[in-house]
Amino acid sequence: MPEAVPPGFEALAASRAYFTQESMLAVETRKRRLFIGLPRETSLQENRICLTPEAVKHLVEEGHEVVIESGAGEPSKYSDHNYSEAGASIAYTPKEVYEADLVLKVAPPTAEEIDLLRPNQTLISALQFGSLSAEYITGILRKKVNAISFELIKDPSGARPVVRAMSEIAGSTVMLVAAEYLARSNEGKGVILGGITGVPPSQVVILGAGTVAEYAARAATGLGAEVKVFDNHLYKLRRLKQNLGIQLYTSTLDTYTLNQQIRRADVVIGALNAEEGRIPFMVPEDVVASMSPGSVIIDVSIDQGGCFETSEMTSHSKPVYRKYDVVHYCVPNIASRVPRTATNALSNIFTPILQEISQHGGINEVLFTNEHFRSGVYAYKGSLTNSVIAKKFNMRYKELGLMIAVRN
Repeated sequence: MPEAVPPGFEALAASRAYFTQESMLAVETRKRRLFIGLPRETSLQENRICLTPEAVKHLVEEGHEVVIESGAGEPSKYSDHNYSEAGASIAYTPKEVYEADLVLKVAPPTAEEIDLLRPNQTLISALQFGSLSAEYITGILRKKVNAISFELIKDPSGARPVVRAMSEIAGSTVMLVAAEYLARSNEGKGVILGGITGVPPSQVVILGAGTVAEYAARAATGLGAEVKVFDNHLYKLRRLKQNLGIQLYTSTLDTYTLNQQIRRADVVIGALNAEEGRIPFMVPEDVVASMSPGSVIIDVSIDQGGCFETSEMTSHSKPVYRKYDVVHYCVPNIASRVPRTATNALSNIFTPILQEISQHGGINEVLFTNEHFRSGVYAYKGSLTNSVIAKKFNMRYKELGLMIAVRN
């Protein structure tokens, strides 16, 4: 016989009064609405913009406000109408754009643009170490803004996404430039970049084994050129060969061997990365003078000081000059030669960064939680926070980590 259930027990068991109850935990909402300004670039060398209309539309739909100066997107073939339809406000003076809490631009601000900045504003732009001056840093510090160099921003893997993207574009583009200036129509050697059956291939020497070198070597070998890569970091040379998947002539920066190869080269590309603020190797003037007439030098590292003693910065409007009858192409922002591609690449990087700033509640909060983002900061609330800049101009600096830790 089943055991009898005491009267009222069934009702008590069915009641939820004595059950563990779930309740929603209050979660602090820190998401912050951003006011983003996109000024028109005033540098003659700059054709890029940091956000596409599609990215602006996405940000506006998330509740952010975007103001863009009229004509800012035209060099990348984006009209004011494209941005207006995406939800951006069109400003007709720089002053209106610099009212934004966060100013996002490509080239570093000019002296006139620095005057428009105000304390506690956030500036994200390039820094361009090669043309950096003490006056620029002093002006930024005087305004007490939070200044971030997008070349220095890292991702969780430790890589620099903006540098990587622009280097991929530059590496692919330099071989097109080389082919253009080797042609007879540009008073070049009159040779094809690469080779054909029965004719020896053209000779390409690349200084550096980073991303620019990888994409330049890929393009050159694809055309049939004979490529030689020099770098003092063996792991970079090894990685380059693995990424290309071909046998490639590689060497350390042995002076005698390198000079011999440069003298025979049709194209020499300088793509060394600065170490501690300077280029680790520079090709002497007498070696350049010994190159055959009509040869082409492309100095991708010109914005960091250059890889050749004969290098002088040029612009997109006047990209080359001749010295010892060798064509020198020393434009600092080669990616700006193809601004629409570059703009799309930049937009893909900056849109998630802006979303992260919003989700964390603002720039101070994201700096506190994201050490990779902190790597890009060189000025914070009137203090210099980059040791390389401080050493270059003999300035005092403060550790950003300590400043963030004691933030109010």
